[in-house]
Amino acid sequence: MAMFLSSIFSELTSRSITFLVDKCSRSTSPPAVEELLSNLQRFLLRVQVTVEEADERHISNQAMLRQLSQLRKEMFKGYHTLDTFRCRGAHEENQVRPSITPSIFSPVKRIRFSSDGSSSEHDQIRQVLGCLEAAIRDMSELVVFLSGCPRRCRQPYSMYLIIDHCMFGRQMEMARIMEFLLQEEVPTDGNSGVLPIIGRGKVGKSTLIEHACKDERVRDHFSLIMCFRQCGTRDERTVAALSDCDVIKHRSRATGEEKRVLVIIEVIGDMDEDIWRKFYSDCKHHVAGGSKIIVASRSDKIARLGTTQPLKVKHLTPEEYWYFLKVRTFGSTDTQDHPKVALIGMDLAHEMHMSFFGASVLIGLLKANFDARYWSMALARVKMCKRVNPLLYGEEWVDFWQGIEPINIRRVSNMSSEYLMIVYDYETGFVQDTAQNEGPQMSIRDVLFGSNNVRPRGRFEVLAWRSHIPPHYSYMWGCEVRRPQRRVSRRKRIQQIQR
Repeated sequence: MAMFLSSIFSELTSRSITFLVDKCSRSTSPPAVEELLSNLQRFLLRVQVTVEEADERHISNQAMLRQLSQLRKEMFKGYHTLDTFRCRGAHEENQVRPSITPSIFSPVKRIRFSSDGSSSEHDQIRQVLGCLEAAIRDMSELVVFLSGCPRRCRQPYSMYLIIDHCMFGRQMEMARIMEFLLQEEVPTDGNSGVLPIIGRGKVGKSTLIEHACKDERVRDHFSLIMCFRQCGTRDERTVAALSDCDVIKHRSRATGEEKRVLVIIEVIGDMDEDIWRKFYSDCKHHVAGGSKIIVASRSDKIARLGTTQPLKVKHLTPEEYWYFLKVRTFGSTDTQDHPKVALIGMDLAHEMHMSFFGASVLIGLLKANFDARYWSMALARVKMCKRVNPLLYGEEWVDFWQGIEPINIRRVSNMSSEYLMIVYDYETGFVQDTAQNEGPQMSIRDVLFGSNNVRPRGRFEVLAWRSHIPPHYSYMWGCEVRRPQRRVSRRKRIQQIQR
């Protein structure tokens, strides 16, 4: 009966939405931009209800997961469009003092729309409306099937609280990991299944694995979950020597000889072929059938180790990234209440290269602080680092948030020629608020923006960010005050930096 009523409700909703779109398209005069945005907001609310309901349920059907993934993408695009137009409009209405000179870092200069508010704006909003309308029409059966999926044991929260305590935007990747771990394999030669997980540094590989390991279904399926972290390719530790294991994530008290084991190997680069063969052979002889291995690395070369297709963890799309940044920084606050700050935030999202780590560092600094000057200072710092560091290290300099090269942050002071550098970074499972430093203790705010009370000197470490979700790593930056090196081959670069 419940499924029958749900089906009727879905059909009525789909027809009403289709009627609304047809009415807008057949109107003799094109609707105003504000009317289109109002329709867009109603569509988005409908989609968000379905997406949030799906997030509360265990879904194993791959077709449903793909449809939900597409539905989320359309929702993120819709919210990005809505925020862009509405915040832009609200900001222009608030510009009542023409004497104020706009900053060179103002996002309004980058986001330009037609001033007549007719063709290009209408076309852009209509395109997003059309995609949402098609997605809503296609999701009527999905709503029916969702009612048959079991609920997760989780209290209902607002979206900003859910994102604060859960992983964002990785539903498809998590479903792939769970399918691999819980799939019963027919024993053949006793070899364990291997899933390679590949992705850039700080993209979320360890977080994905940690969430999978904490799932009760995984803990019931495996008697032992053990993790090896190998910084080099010549690490000869084996699965038989549990004392060599870095972390035992789970150990059940079940008795019996046939105990399935989940082995997790986290490496930075490739694995030596001989070491891998020895390790895999040890797994074959010391663990029961049905055991699994996950190998996570930044290198594409580990794909050869897998018994299944590798899982590639990629960055979010720009629309997904803005939604994540907006919800985490604004919380329950409407972006329309702070349109200038929201526009600066959109520009920040554009400059961050979709980095989860970078967003998390800035969220810790900007959250619940809606001072536009403070946000502009953060935007200016990110842009300055992106301009200065390629002059120092050439075009090979990759990304501000990857930590591959030392990073020039800023001058120690306006009167000094010394520069504050980030020379290394690392992650640790230990709780760290401060470190043993040569100079005074500094916060991440002091490092990025400076302070009148604290002057950096020597070498020191600072807590950049502590993860709020498992595995709750603390990310540390090793900083150093350096004088500019006047090399002949780089004289022109140094002169450009000092200007």
